Amino acid sequence: MTNYVYLFSNGKADGNSSMKDLLGGKGAGLAEMTNAGLPVPPGFTISTKACTDYYAANQHFPEGMWDSAILALRKVEEATGKGFGSKENPLLVSVRSGAKFSMPGMMDTVLNLGLNEETLQAMANLTQNERFAYDAYRRFIQMFGKIVLDINPEKFEHIFNHHKEKTGAKQDTDLGVESLKEVCQEFKALVKEETGQDFPSDPYKQLELAIRAVFASWNGKRAIDYRRVHKISDDLGTAVNVVAMVFGNMGNDSGTGVAFTRNPSTGEKALFGEYLPNAQGEDVVAGIRTPKKISQLQEDMPEVYDQFVKVAEMLEHHYKDVQDLEFTIERGKLWMLQTRNAKRTGAAAVKIAVDLVCEGVIDKATAVTRVEPGHLDALLHPMIDPGEKLDVLAIGLPASPGAASGKVVFSPDEAETLAHSGEKVVLVRIETSPDDFHGMVVAQAIVTARGGMTSHAAVVARGMGKCCVAGCGDLNINYEKENFSVNGRTVNKGDYISVDGSSGKVILGTVKLIDPHPDENFKEFMTWVDEFRKLRVRTNADTPHDSEVARKFGAEGIGLCRTEHMFFEGDRIDAVREMIVAKTLAERQHALAKIEPLQRDDFIGIFRAMNGYPVTIRTLDPPLHEFLPHSQEEINELAQKLNVAKDELSAKIKNLYEANPMLGHRGCRLGIVYPEITEMQARAIFSAAVIVKKEGVNVIPEVMIPLVSDVKELALQADLVRKVASETFEKEGVSVDYLVGTMIELPRAALTANKIASIAEFFSFGTNDLTQTTYGLSRDDSGRFLPFYVEKKIFKDDPFQVLDQEGVGKLIEMAVQLGRATREGLKIGICGEHGGEPSSVAFCHHVGLNYVSCSPYRVPIARLAAAQAVLSGGKSNSQTA
Repeated sequence: MTNYVYLFSNGKADGNSSMKDLLGGKGAGLAEMTNAGLPVPPGFTISTKACTDYYAANQHFPEGMWDSAILALRKVEEATGKGFGSKENPLLVSVRSGAKFSMPGMMDTVLNLGLNEETLQAMANLTQNERFAYDAYRRFIQMFGKIVLDINPEKFEHIFNHHKEKTGAKQDTDLGVESLKEVCQEFKALVKEETGQDFPSDPYKQLELAIRAVFASWNGKRAIDYRRVHKISDDLGTAVNVVAMVFGNMGNDSGTGVAFTRNPSTGEKALFGEYLPNAQGEDVVAGIRTPKKISQLQEDMPEVYDQFVKVAEMLEHHYKDVQDLEFTIERGKLWMLQTRNAKRTGAAAVKIAVDLVCEGVIDKATAVTRVEPGHLDALLHPMIDPGEKLDVLAIGLPASPGAASGKVVFSPDEAETLAHSGEKVVLVRIETSPDDFHGMVVAQAIVTARGGMTSHAAVVARGMGKCCVAGCGDLNINYEKENFSVNGRTVNKGDYISVDGSSGKVILGTVKLIDPHPDENFKEFMTWVDEFRKLRVRTNADTPHDSEVARKFGAEGIGLCRTEHMFFEGDRIDAVREMIVAKTLAERQHALAKIEPLQRDDFIGIFRAMNGYPVTIRTLDPPLHEFLPHSQEEINELAQKLNVAKDELSAKIKNLYEANPMLGHRGCRLGIVYPEITEMQARAIFSAAVIVKKEGVNVIPEVMIPLVSDVKELALQADLVRKVASETFEKEGVSVDYLVGTMIELPRAALTANKIASIAEFFSFGTNDLTQTTYGLSRDDSGRFLPFYVEKKIFKDDPFQVLDQEGVGKLIEMAVQLGRATREGLKIGICGEHGGEPSSVAFCHHVGLNYVSCSPYRVPIARLAAAQAVLSGGKSNSQTA
């Protein structure tokens, strides 16, 4: 029979930290701390396999699981000297989720389970603290009602807040025992009203229902949303941890807290966290009360603080990583409830990795694997221009760094709706809960009135790399009126605010954002990254400015320079339009002569910026109609400018119309029908190359012909390019080494890559078009239904965001093998959007590509992903670009 239950008690556990797959991160941490002799309450973990088997059995407990859980419960009773359901000395337990990968707040927890009218009185008698007993009972009814019985939590809050207002209680802890008794009765009446049944009094029934609820939370909306964002498999399941309760709400010698062994926002080597006296764990995480800094514990309970510091240091040393710790103090005794590797910001991740290497805790290879590509993305987020004059509304806690502006919204549902329509929004909440996650995902920033640096909002925002200001207590938020007021000013839904998650400022209006400047830790870390990676990383850049930015981020050349983007700058579009409407070759060449010096100057700037690195320039790719106006007013204006009859211009535009332009007259097809276009672009490229070479620049041009489907297409265009190169070099008396290659972006090109390689000196996979033509999807139109496909698990990911390794990837592998069979050592790269997506970069490494190319700000991400691909094993790419 399968073993589903793993005990931890009295310094010995059935599991350990290597069993995260089976015990989840929380269960594995509890087992490891137990084995290390730390003060952990006894309990047991029901495995993730029990959860997956539960769903496989149509939501029935797998055979033997319940009996094993009851047997483990008996062991916990023995360890504590208490009895589950006992009227004299009752054992209460917490029932908490715990998946393999940390999903903070995304699944459910029930505390104080085992309370009923009889055990309640026993707890009051044992502790001589009736208020404590009733406080625990009202918490239990409220949590169980929300999580297990699915009752709207606001209904419980309404009852509780009514009693606080009636008695003048400012804090939850100010509410007296008689009021708590009334609250408990009203809570139970609410349960009866909402469910039609009495609140369950049998502790064993409570336990069964709570376990089912935790299993169910694995497939709750917020958990599914979280897994989709963080690319966690839906098949893993969650463990359930049943642990003997220890109580932080037994008076001022008790408390609860969350702490990190280093600052998760900055990486500073100092204990960081918060605690609340006389409270239970959810009070800190949910932001119900604003907590104290962990340093305050040193004054309030110095012996406990000293013990906690030693435990924290021991755990960080043991795991060789920053730990996220949860603890409870019961009547002066410290209990550890959780340890796990801490979520952290991008800046903190890099600093911590560098510091741990410098401290001799880990080596460089481990450091490189510790920083996620998303961490670098977050590290490179914008900041507010220091020169901006700010209208600061309020200052809260700087919970997650970065800066953003957007329209104020108060509802996560509205945030999601507006964001999907293209609006930038800032989600403003009194406090967030896991149910708000879908709104947090799409928001530019998050602001909360309550909660601290370890509140739900702070932890989730840091994990996603979003800026967040928490605990901004000056904000008076009114959900009903959809506004907030602060210091006599009112901000309504739809008004713009800005958020500085690094300083905690909430600012009225939009602000100018500037690009970040990575620090010395970042630079040091990236040198380690480059020690391990084999894959080269280029950038997609169309201007000298973009090229310079990319070089600062470590780009080793340009993998895609889109010449058509240059056509839209300034008045040059007029010359392009003149070329398109030309009736004769001479008229077309006259217009092209106006464009040529502009393109040449652009190439000069790019070649200078990329001194010593290759620059791959794609000849004209989009269909010509994209350069022409479409409204009658714009057509009339252009006709006057070009001295062409309106009707004649309208007819020309109509003649260029294509039902499916992405598969129409574009790419190399344009250059074949109008060779003078390719000729002009080649002359601009090579004349620019000659000019900068004379200046001493090491110029390495690569001319790329797009949308080739047949080798004869490439041959015609390549011959023309080489002819222009020879003529230019002969005229200038200077020659430049160059290559002519092609984009592989059509399935037929991949399938006939052996023939194409007889002409092409390099391949670059245009995975945007290759994905479109492999799937038969329009990238522009499929956005209407692709999210539905991902949600329904038809597609694991949007194939335009994450490379489809099974289909498109197979074509890439085939083209690599066929191309290099014809031309040994053929240089091959990728220049689609996938070039900066980490799993796609890893695939490119494993199939033996020479380089990837991506947008300038994703260059560091691609560099890191390439290094991690090497360190994760698999095929190594030894070629250079």
